[in-house]
Formats: sequence, C-alpha cells, structure tokens
Amino acid sequence: MAAQIDSGYRQFGLGKITRRLVSYALFEGRPHTTKGQWFNPVVFTLLRTLKVIPGNPRITSPIFITGLGRSGTTILGLLFSLHRDVGFLNEPKAIWSLVNEHSDVCGDYLCSGGHFRLSPTEATEQQIQSAHRMFSRYLRFTGSTRLIDKYPELIFRIDYLLKIFPDARVIFISRNGPDAVASIELWSRRLGIAKAGGRTEDWWGRNDLKWTYLREQLLQEDSRWQSLREVATQDLDHLNRAAIEWIISMQEGLKQLKSHPEAVCRLEYEKLVNDPQQEIARLLEYCHLSPDAAVFDYANKSLYPRPHNTWPQLLPPHRGAV
Repeated sequence: MAAQIDSGYRQFGLGKITRRLVSYALFEGRPHTTKGQWFNPVVFTLLRTLKVIPGNPRITSPIFITGLGRSGTTILGLLFSLHRDVGFLNEPKAIWSLVNEHSDVCGDYLCSGGHFRLSPTEATEQQIQSAHRMFSRYLRFTGSTRLIDKYPELIFRIDYLLKIFPDARVIFISRNGPDAVASIELWSRRLGIAKAGGRTEDWWGRNDLKWTYLREQLLQEDSRWQSLREVATQDLDHLNRAAIEWIISMQEGLKQLKSHPEAVCRLEYEKLVNDPQQEIARLLEYCHLSPDAAVFDYANKSLYPRPHNTWPQLLPPHRGAV
C-alpha cells in the first residue's frame, strides 16, 4: 500500500489522503528495501532547498514515536496522521541524514559513519537550525501545526533529540518480546532482497550495516551485554538477532523513561490493541492534542487483539536476558 493507506484510511476523505501522500512522496525518502528509490534525488533536492532558505522558523512540541520497529510504531503514526493538526512522517531518515550525517545506521542514504548514539554535544547550532527549517517548512507545506516523526532508533538519541527540540514529546512503544521478534524475522524474510555478489538488503541494513553497527557500538558499551557479545556473530540468524535488538531497545526505553519522565511516555502495544479508546485518549492528552473523532474511529477499525507467540528456540544468552 502506497504511504500505508488502506481502504479504511481512504474513508476519511481526500484531504487526509493528500496530506499523507505528500508526506510520503516528497519528504520521507525511499529507504533501501523499498521501490521508487529512483525518486530520491527529487526528494533530496527539495529538502536541501528547504534547509538553505534563509530564516529561523521554529516548531513547538514535536512528537516522536520510538522504540523498536514491528511494535506498533507505524499504526500509531497513521492513527495520529488523521488528526486535524498533525503532519506525520514515517521514518524521515532522508531529513535526518541532512541534519546529521552520522544518523543513518541502515545505509539507506549513507553507507558509512553511522552511529546509533548521538550525544547532545553533537547538536550544533547549524544542526538545530537545519532540523527546524526542514520540519517547520514541511508542516507549512502540508497545512499542519504539529509534527509526528516515527523513527524507532531515536530511542538511543533522546538527549540529542531534546537538545534540538527541548519541548519534544517522546512516545516509547514496547511490545511482548516473542511477538516483536517473530514479526521482525517475518518482515526481513518477506521483504529482504538478495543482491548480486552475496549482498543483502533487509531489516539489518544495506549489506548488514545495521547489524554491524549494533554489534560494534551498542553491544560493546555495556558490560551487561557480555554474554550477548559472545554469540552476536556476523552470521547469526535473524531470530536471535531480533531478540538481541529487542532486549537492547526495551532496556534503553526503560532507561530513558526513568531519565526523562516528563518528556518520555510509555505505550504498551498490548494495551493499545485491547483498549484503543483509553490509550489513544491518554496519548492525545500527553501530546497536548485535542480529541479528534477520526483518530478514534480508525483505531476501532484497525486495532484488535491477536494471539500471542511463544519464545522461539534461542541461544542460551538470550534466554537469560529475556
């Protein structure tokens, strides 16, 4: 589905569809596992133009959806995109690569120098200005007043993010481990692409770049991951890789929740699908967004509980960590 627009979404009218399509086509960029990458030069030309136009526009209270992919991050963004005030960008890594060249850990646009973590000292005045220019002009272009940026890996960059947007609201989504791990493995197997020369393009980045960065950066920084480091080889299977990413991402989210209780809010995916009305109302209040019937209506049509998976057969260090 282009721009994640399904039949239920189309029922909310041409205006909502147009805003979503414009966001998708002109601002998000096409990452390494998607079609239409030939259009990226057009996207980058537009973004670079927005970045260099003089002025110091500022956006207020942007909202960021973080955590781990395959945990409800996309559907939450789509729900919010139906709000009258919201412009939703689904993983706008093209924009972020122009803000900070080290932000790309998947090799979508830059195939070297990616960092999972970005420190607040890296948020220079130029980067702050660039981010505000591009995001604020996106909002103006789409007739929106509030930004929602879904980018799961930002959970590892909260201090950096708050340096750029001090009044940001961050939603950290958590999901049952077996379900998240199974979903990642299925996604990578279904949408992964095998290239000539043994290269791959899947969940783990262009030619395993994301997995390489995760092993060399996140697993090396904390003594808690000693047992995981021992099994996190370059040829580790997707299920065990996904379990490692889930463990690290969930621990990071809980850490940031404790460090920034005013800025970070936790959403449990299971609560969202079991009681969407209550959870959506809670999130709208947290984000200082007024109630909007379209958001609740789409939630009722799109969210429903599903049977849970059980943990697959994992290597011993994973079993101890989970």
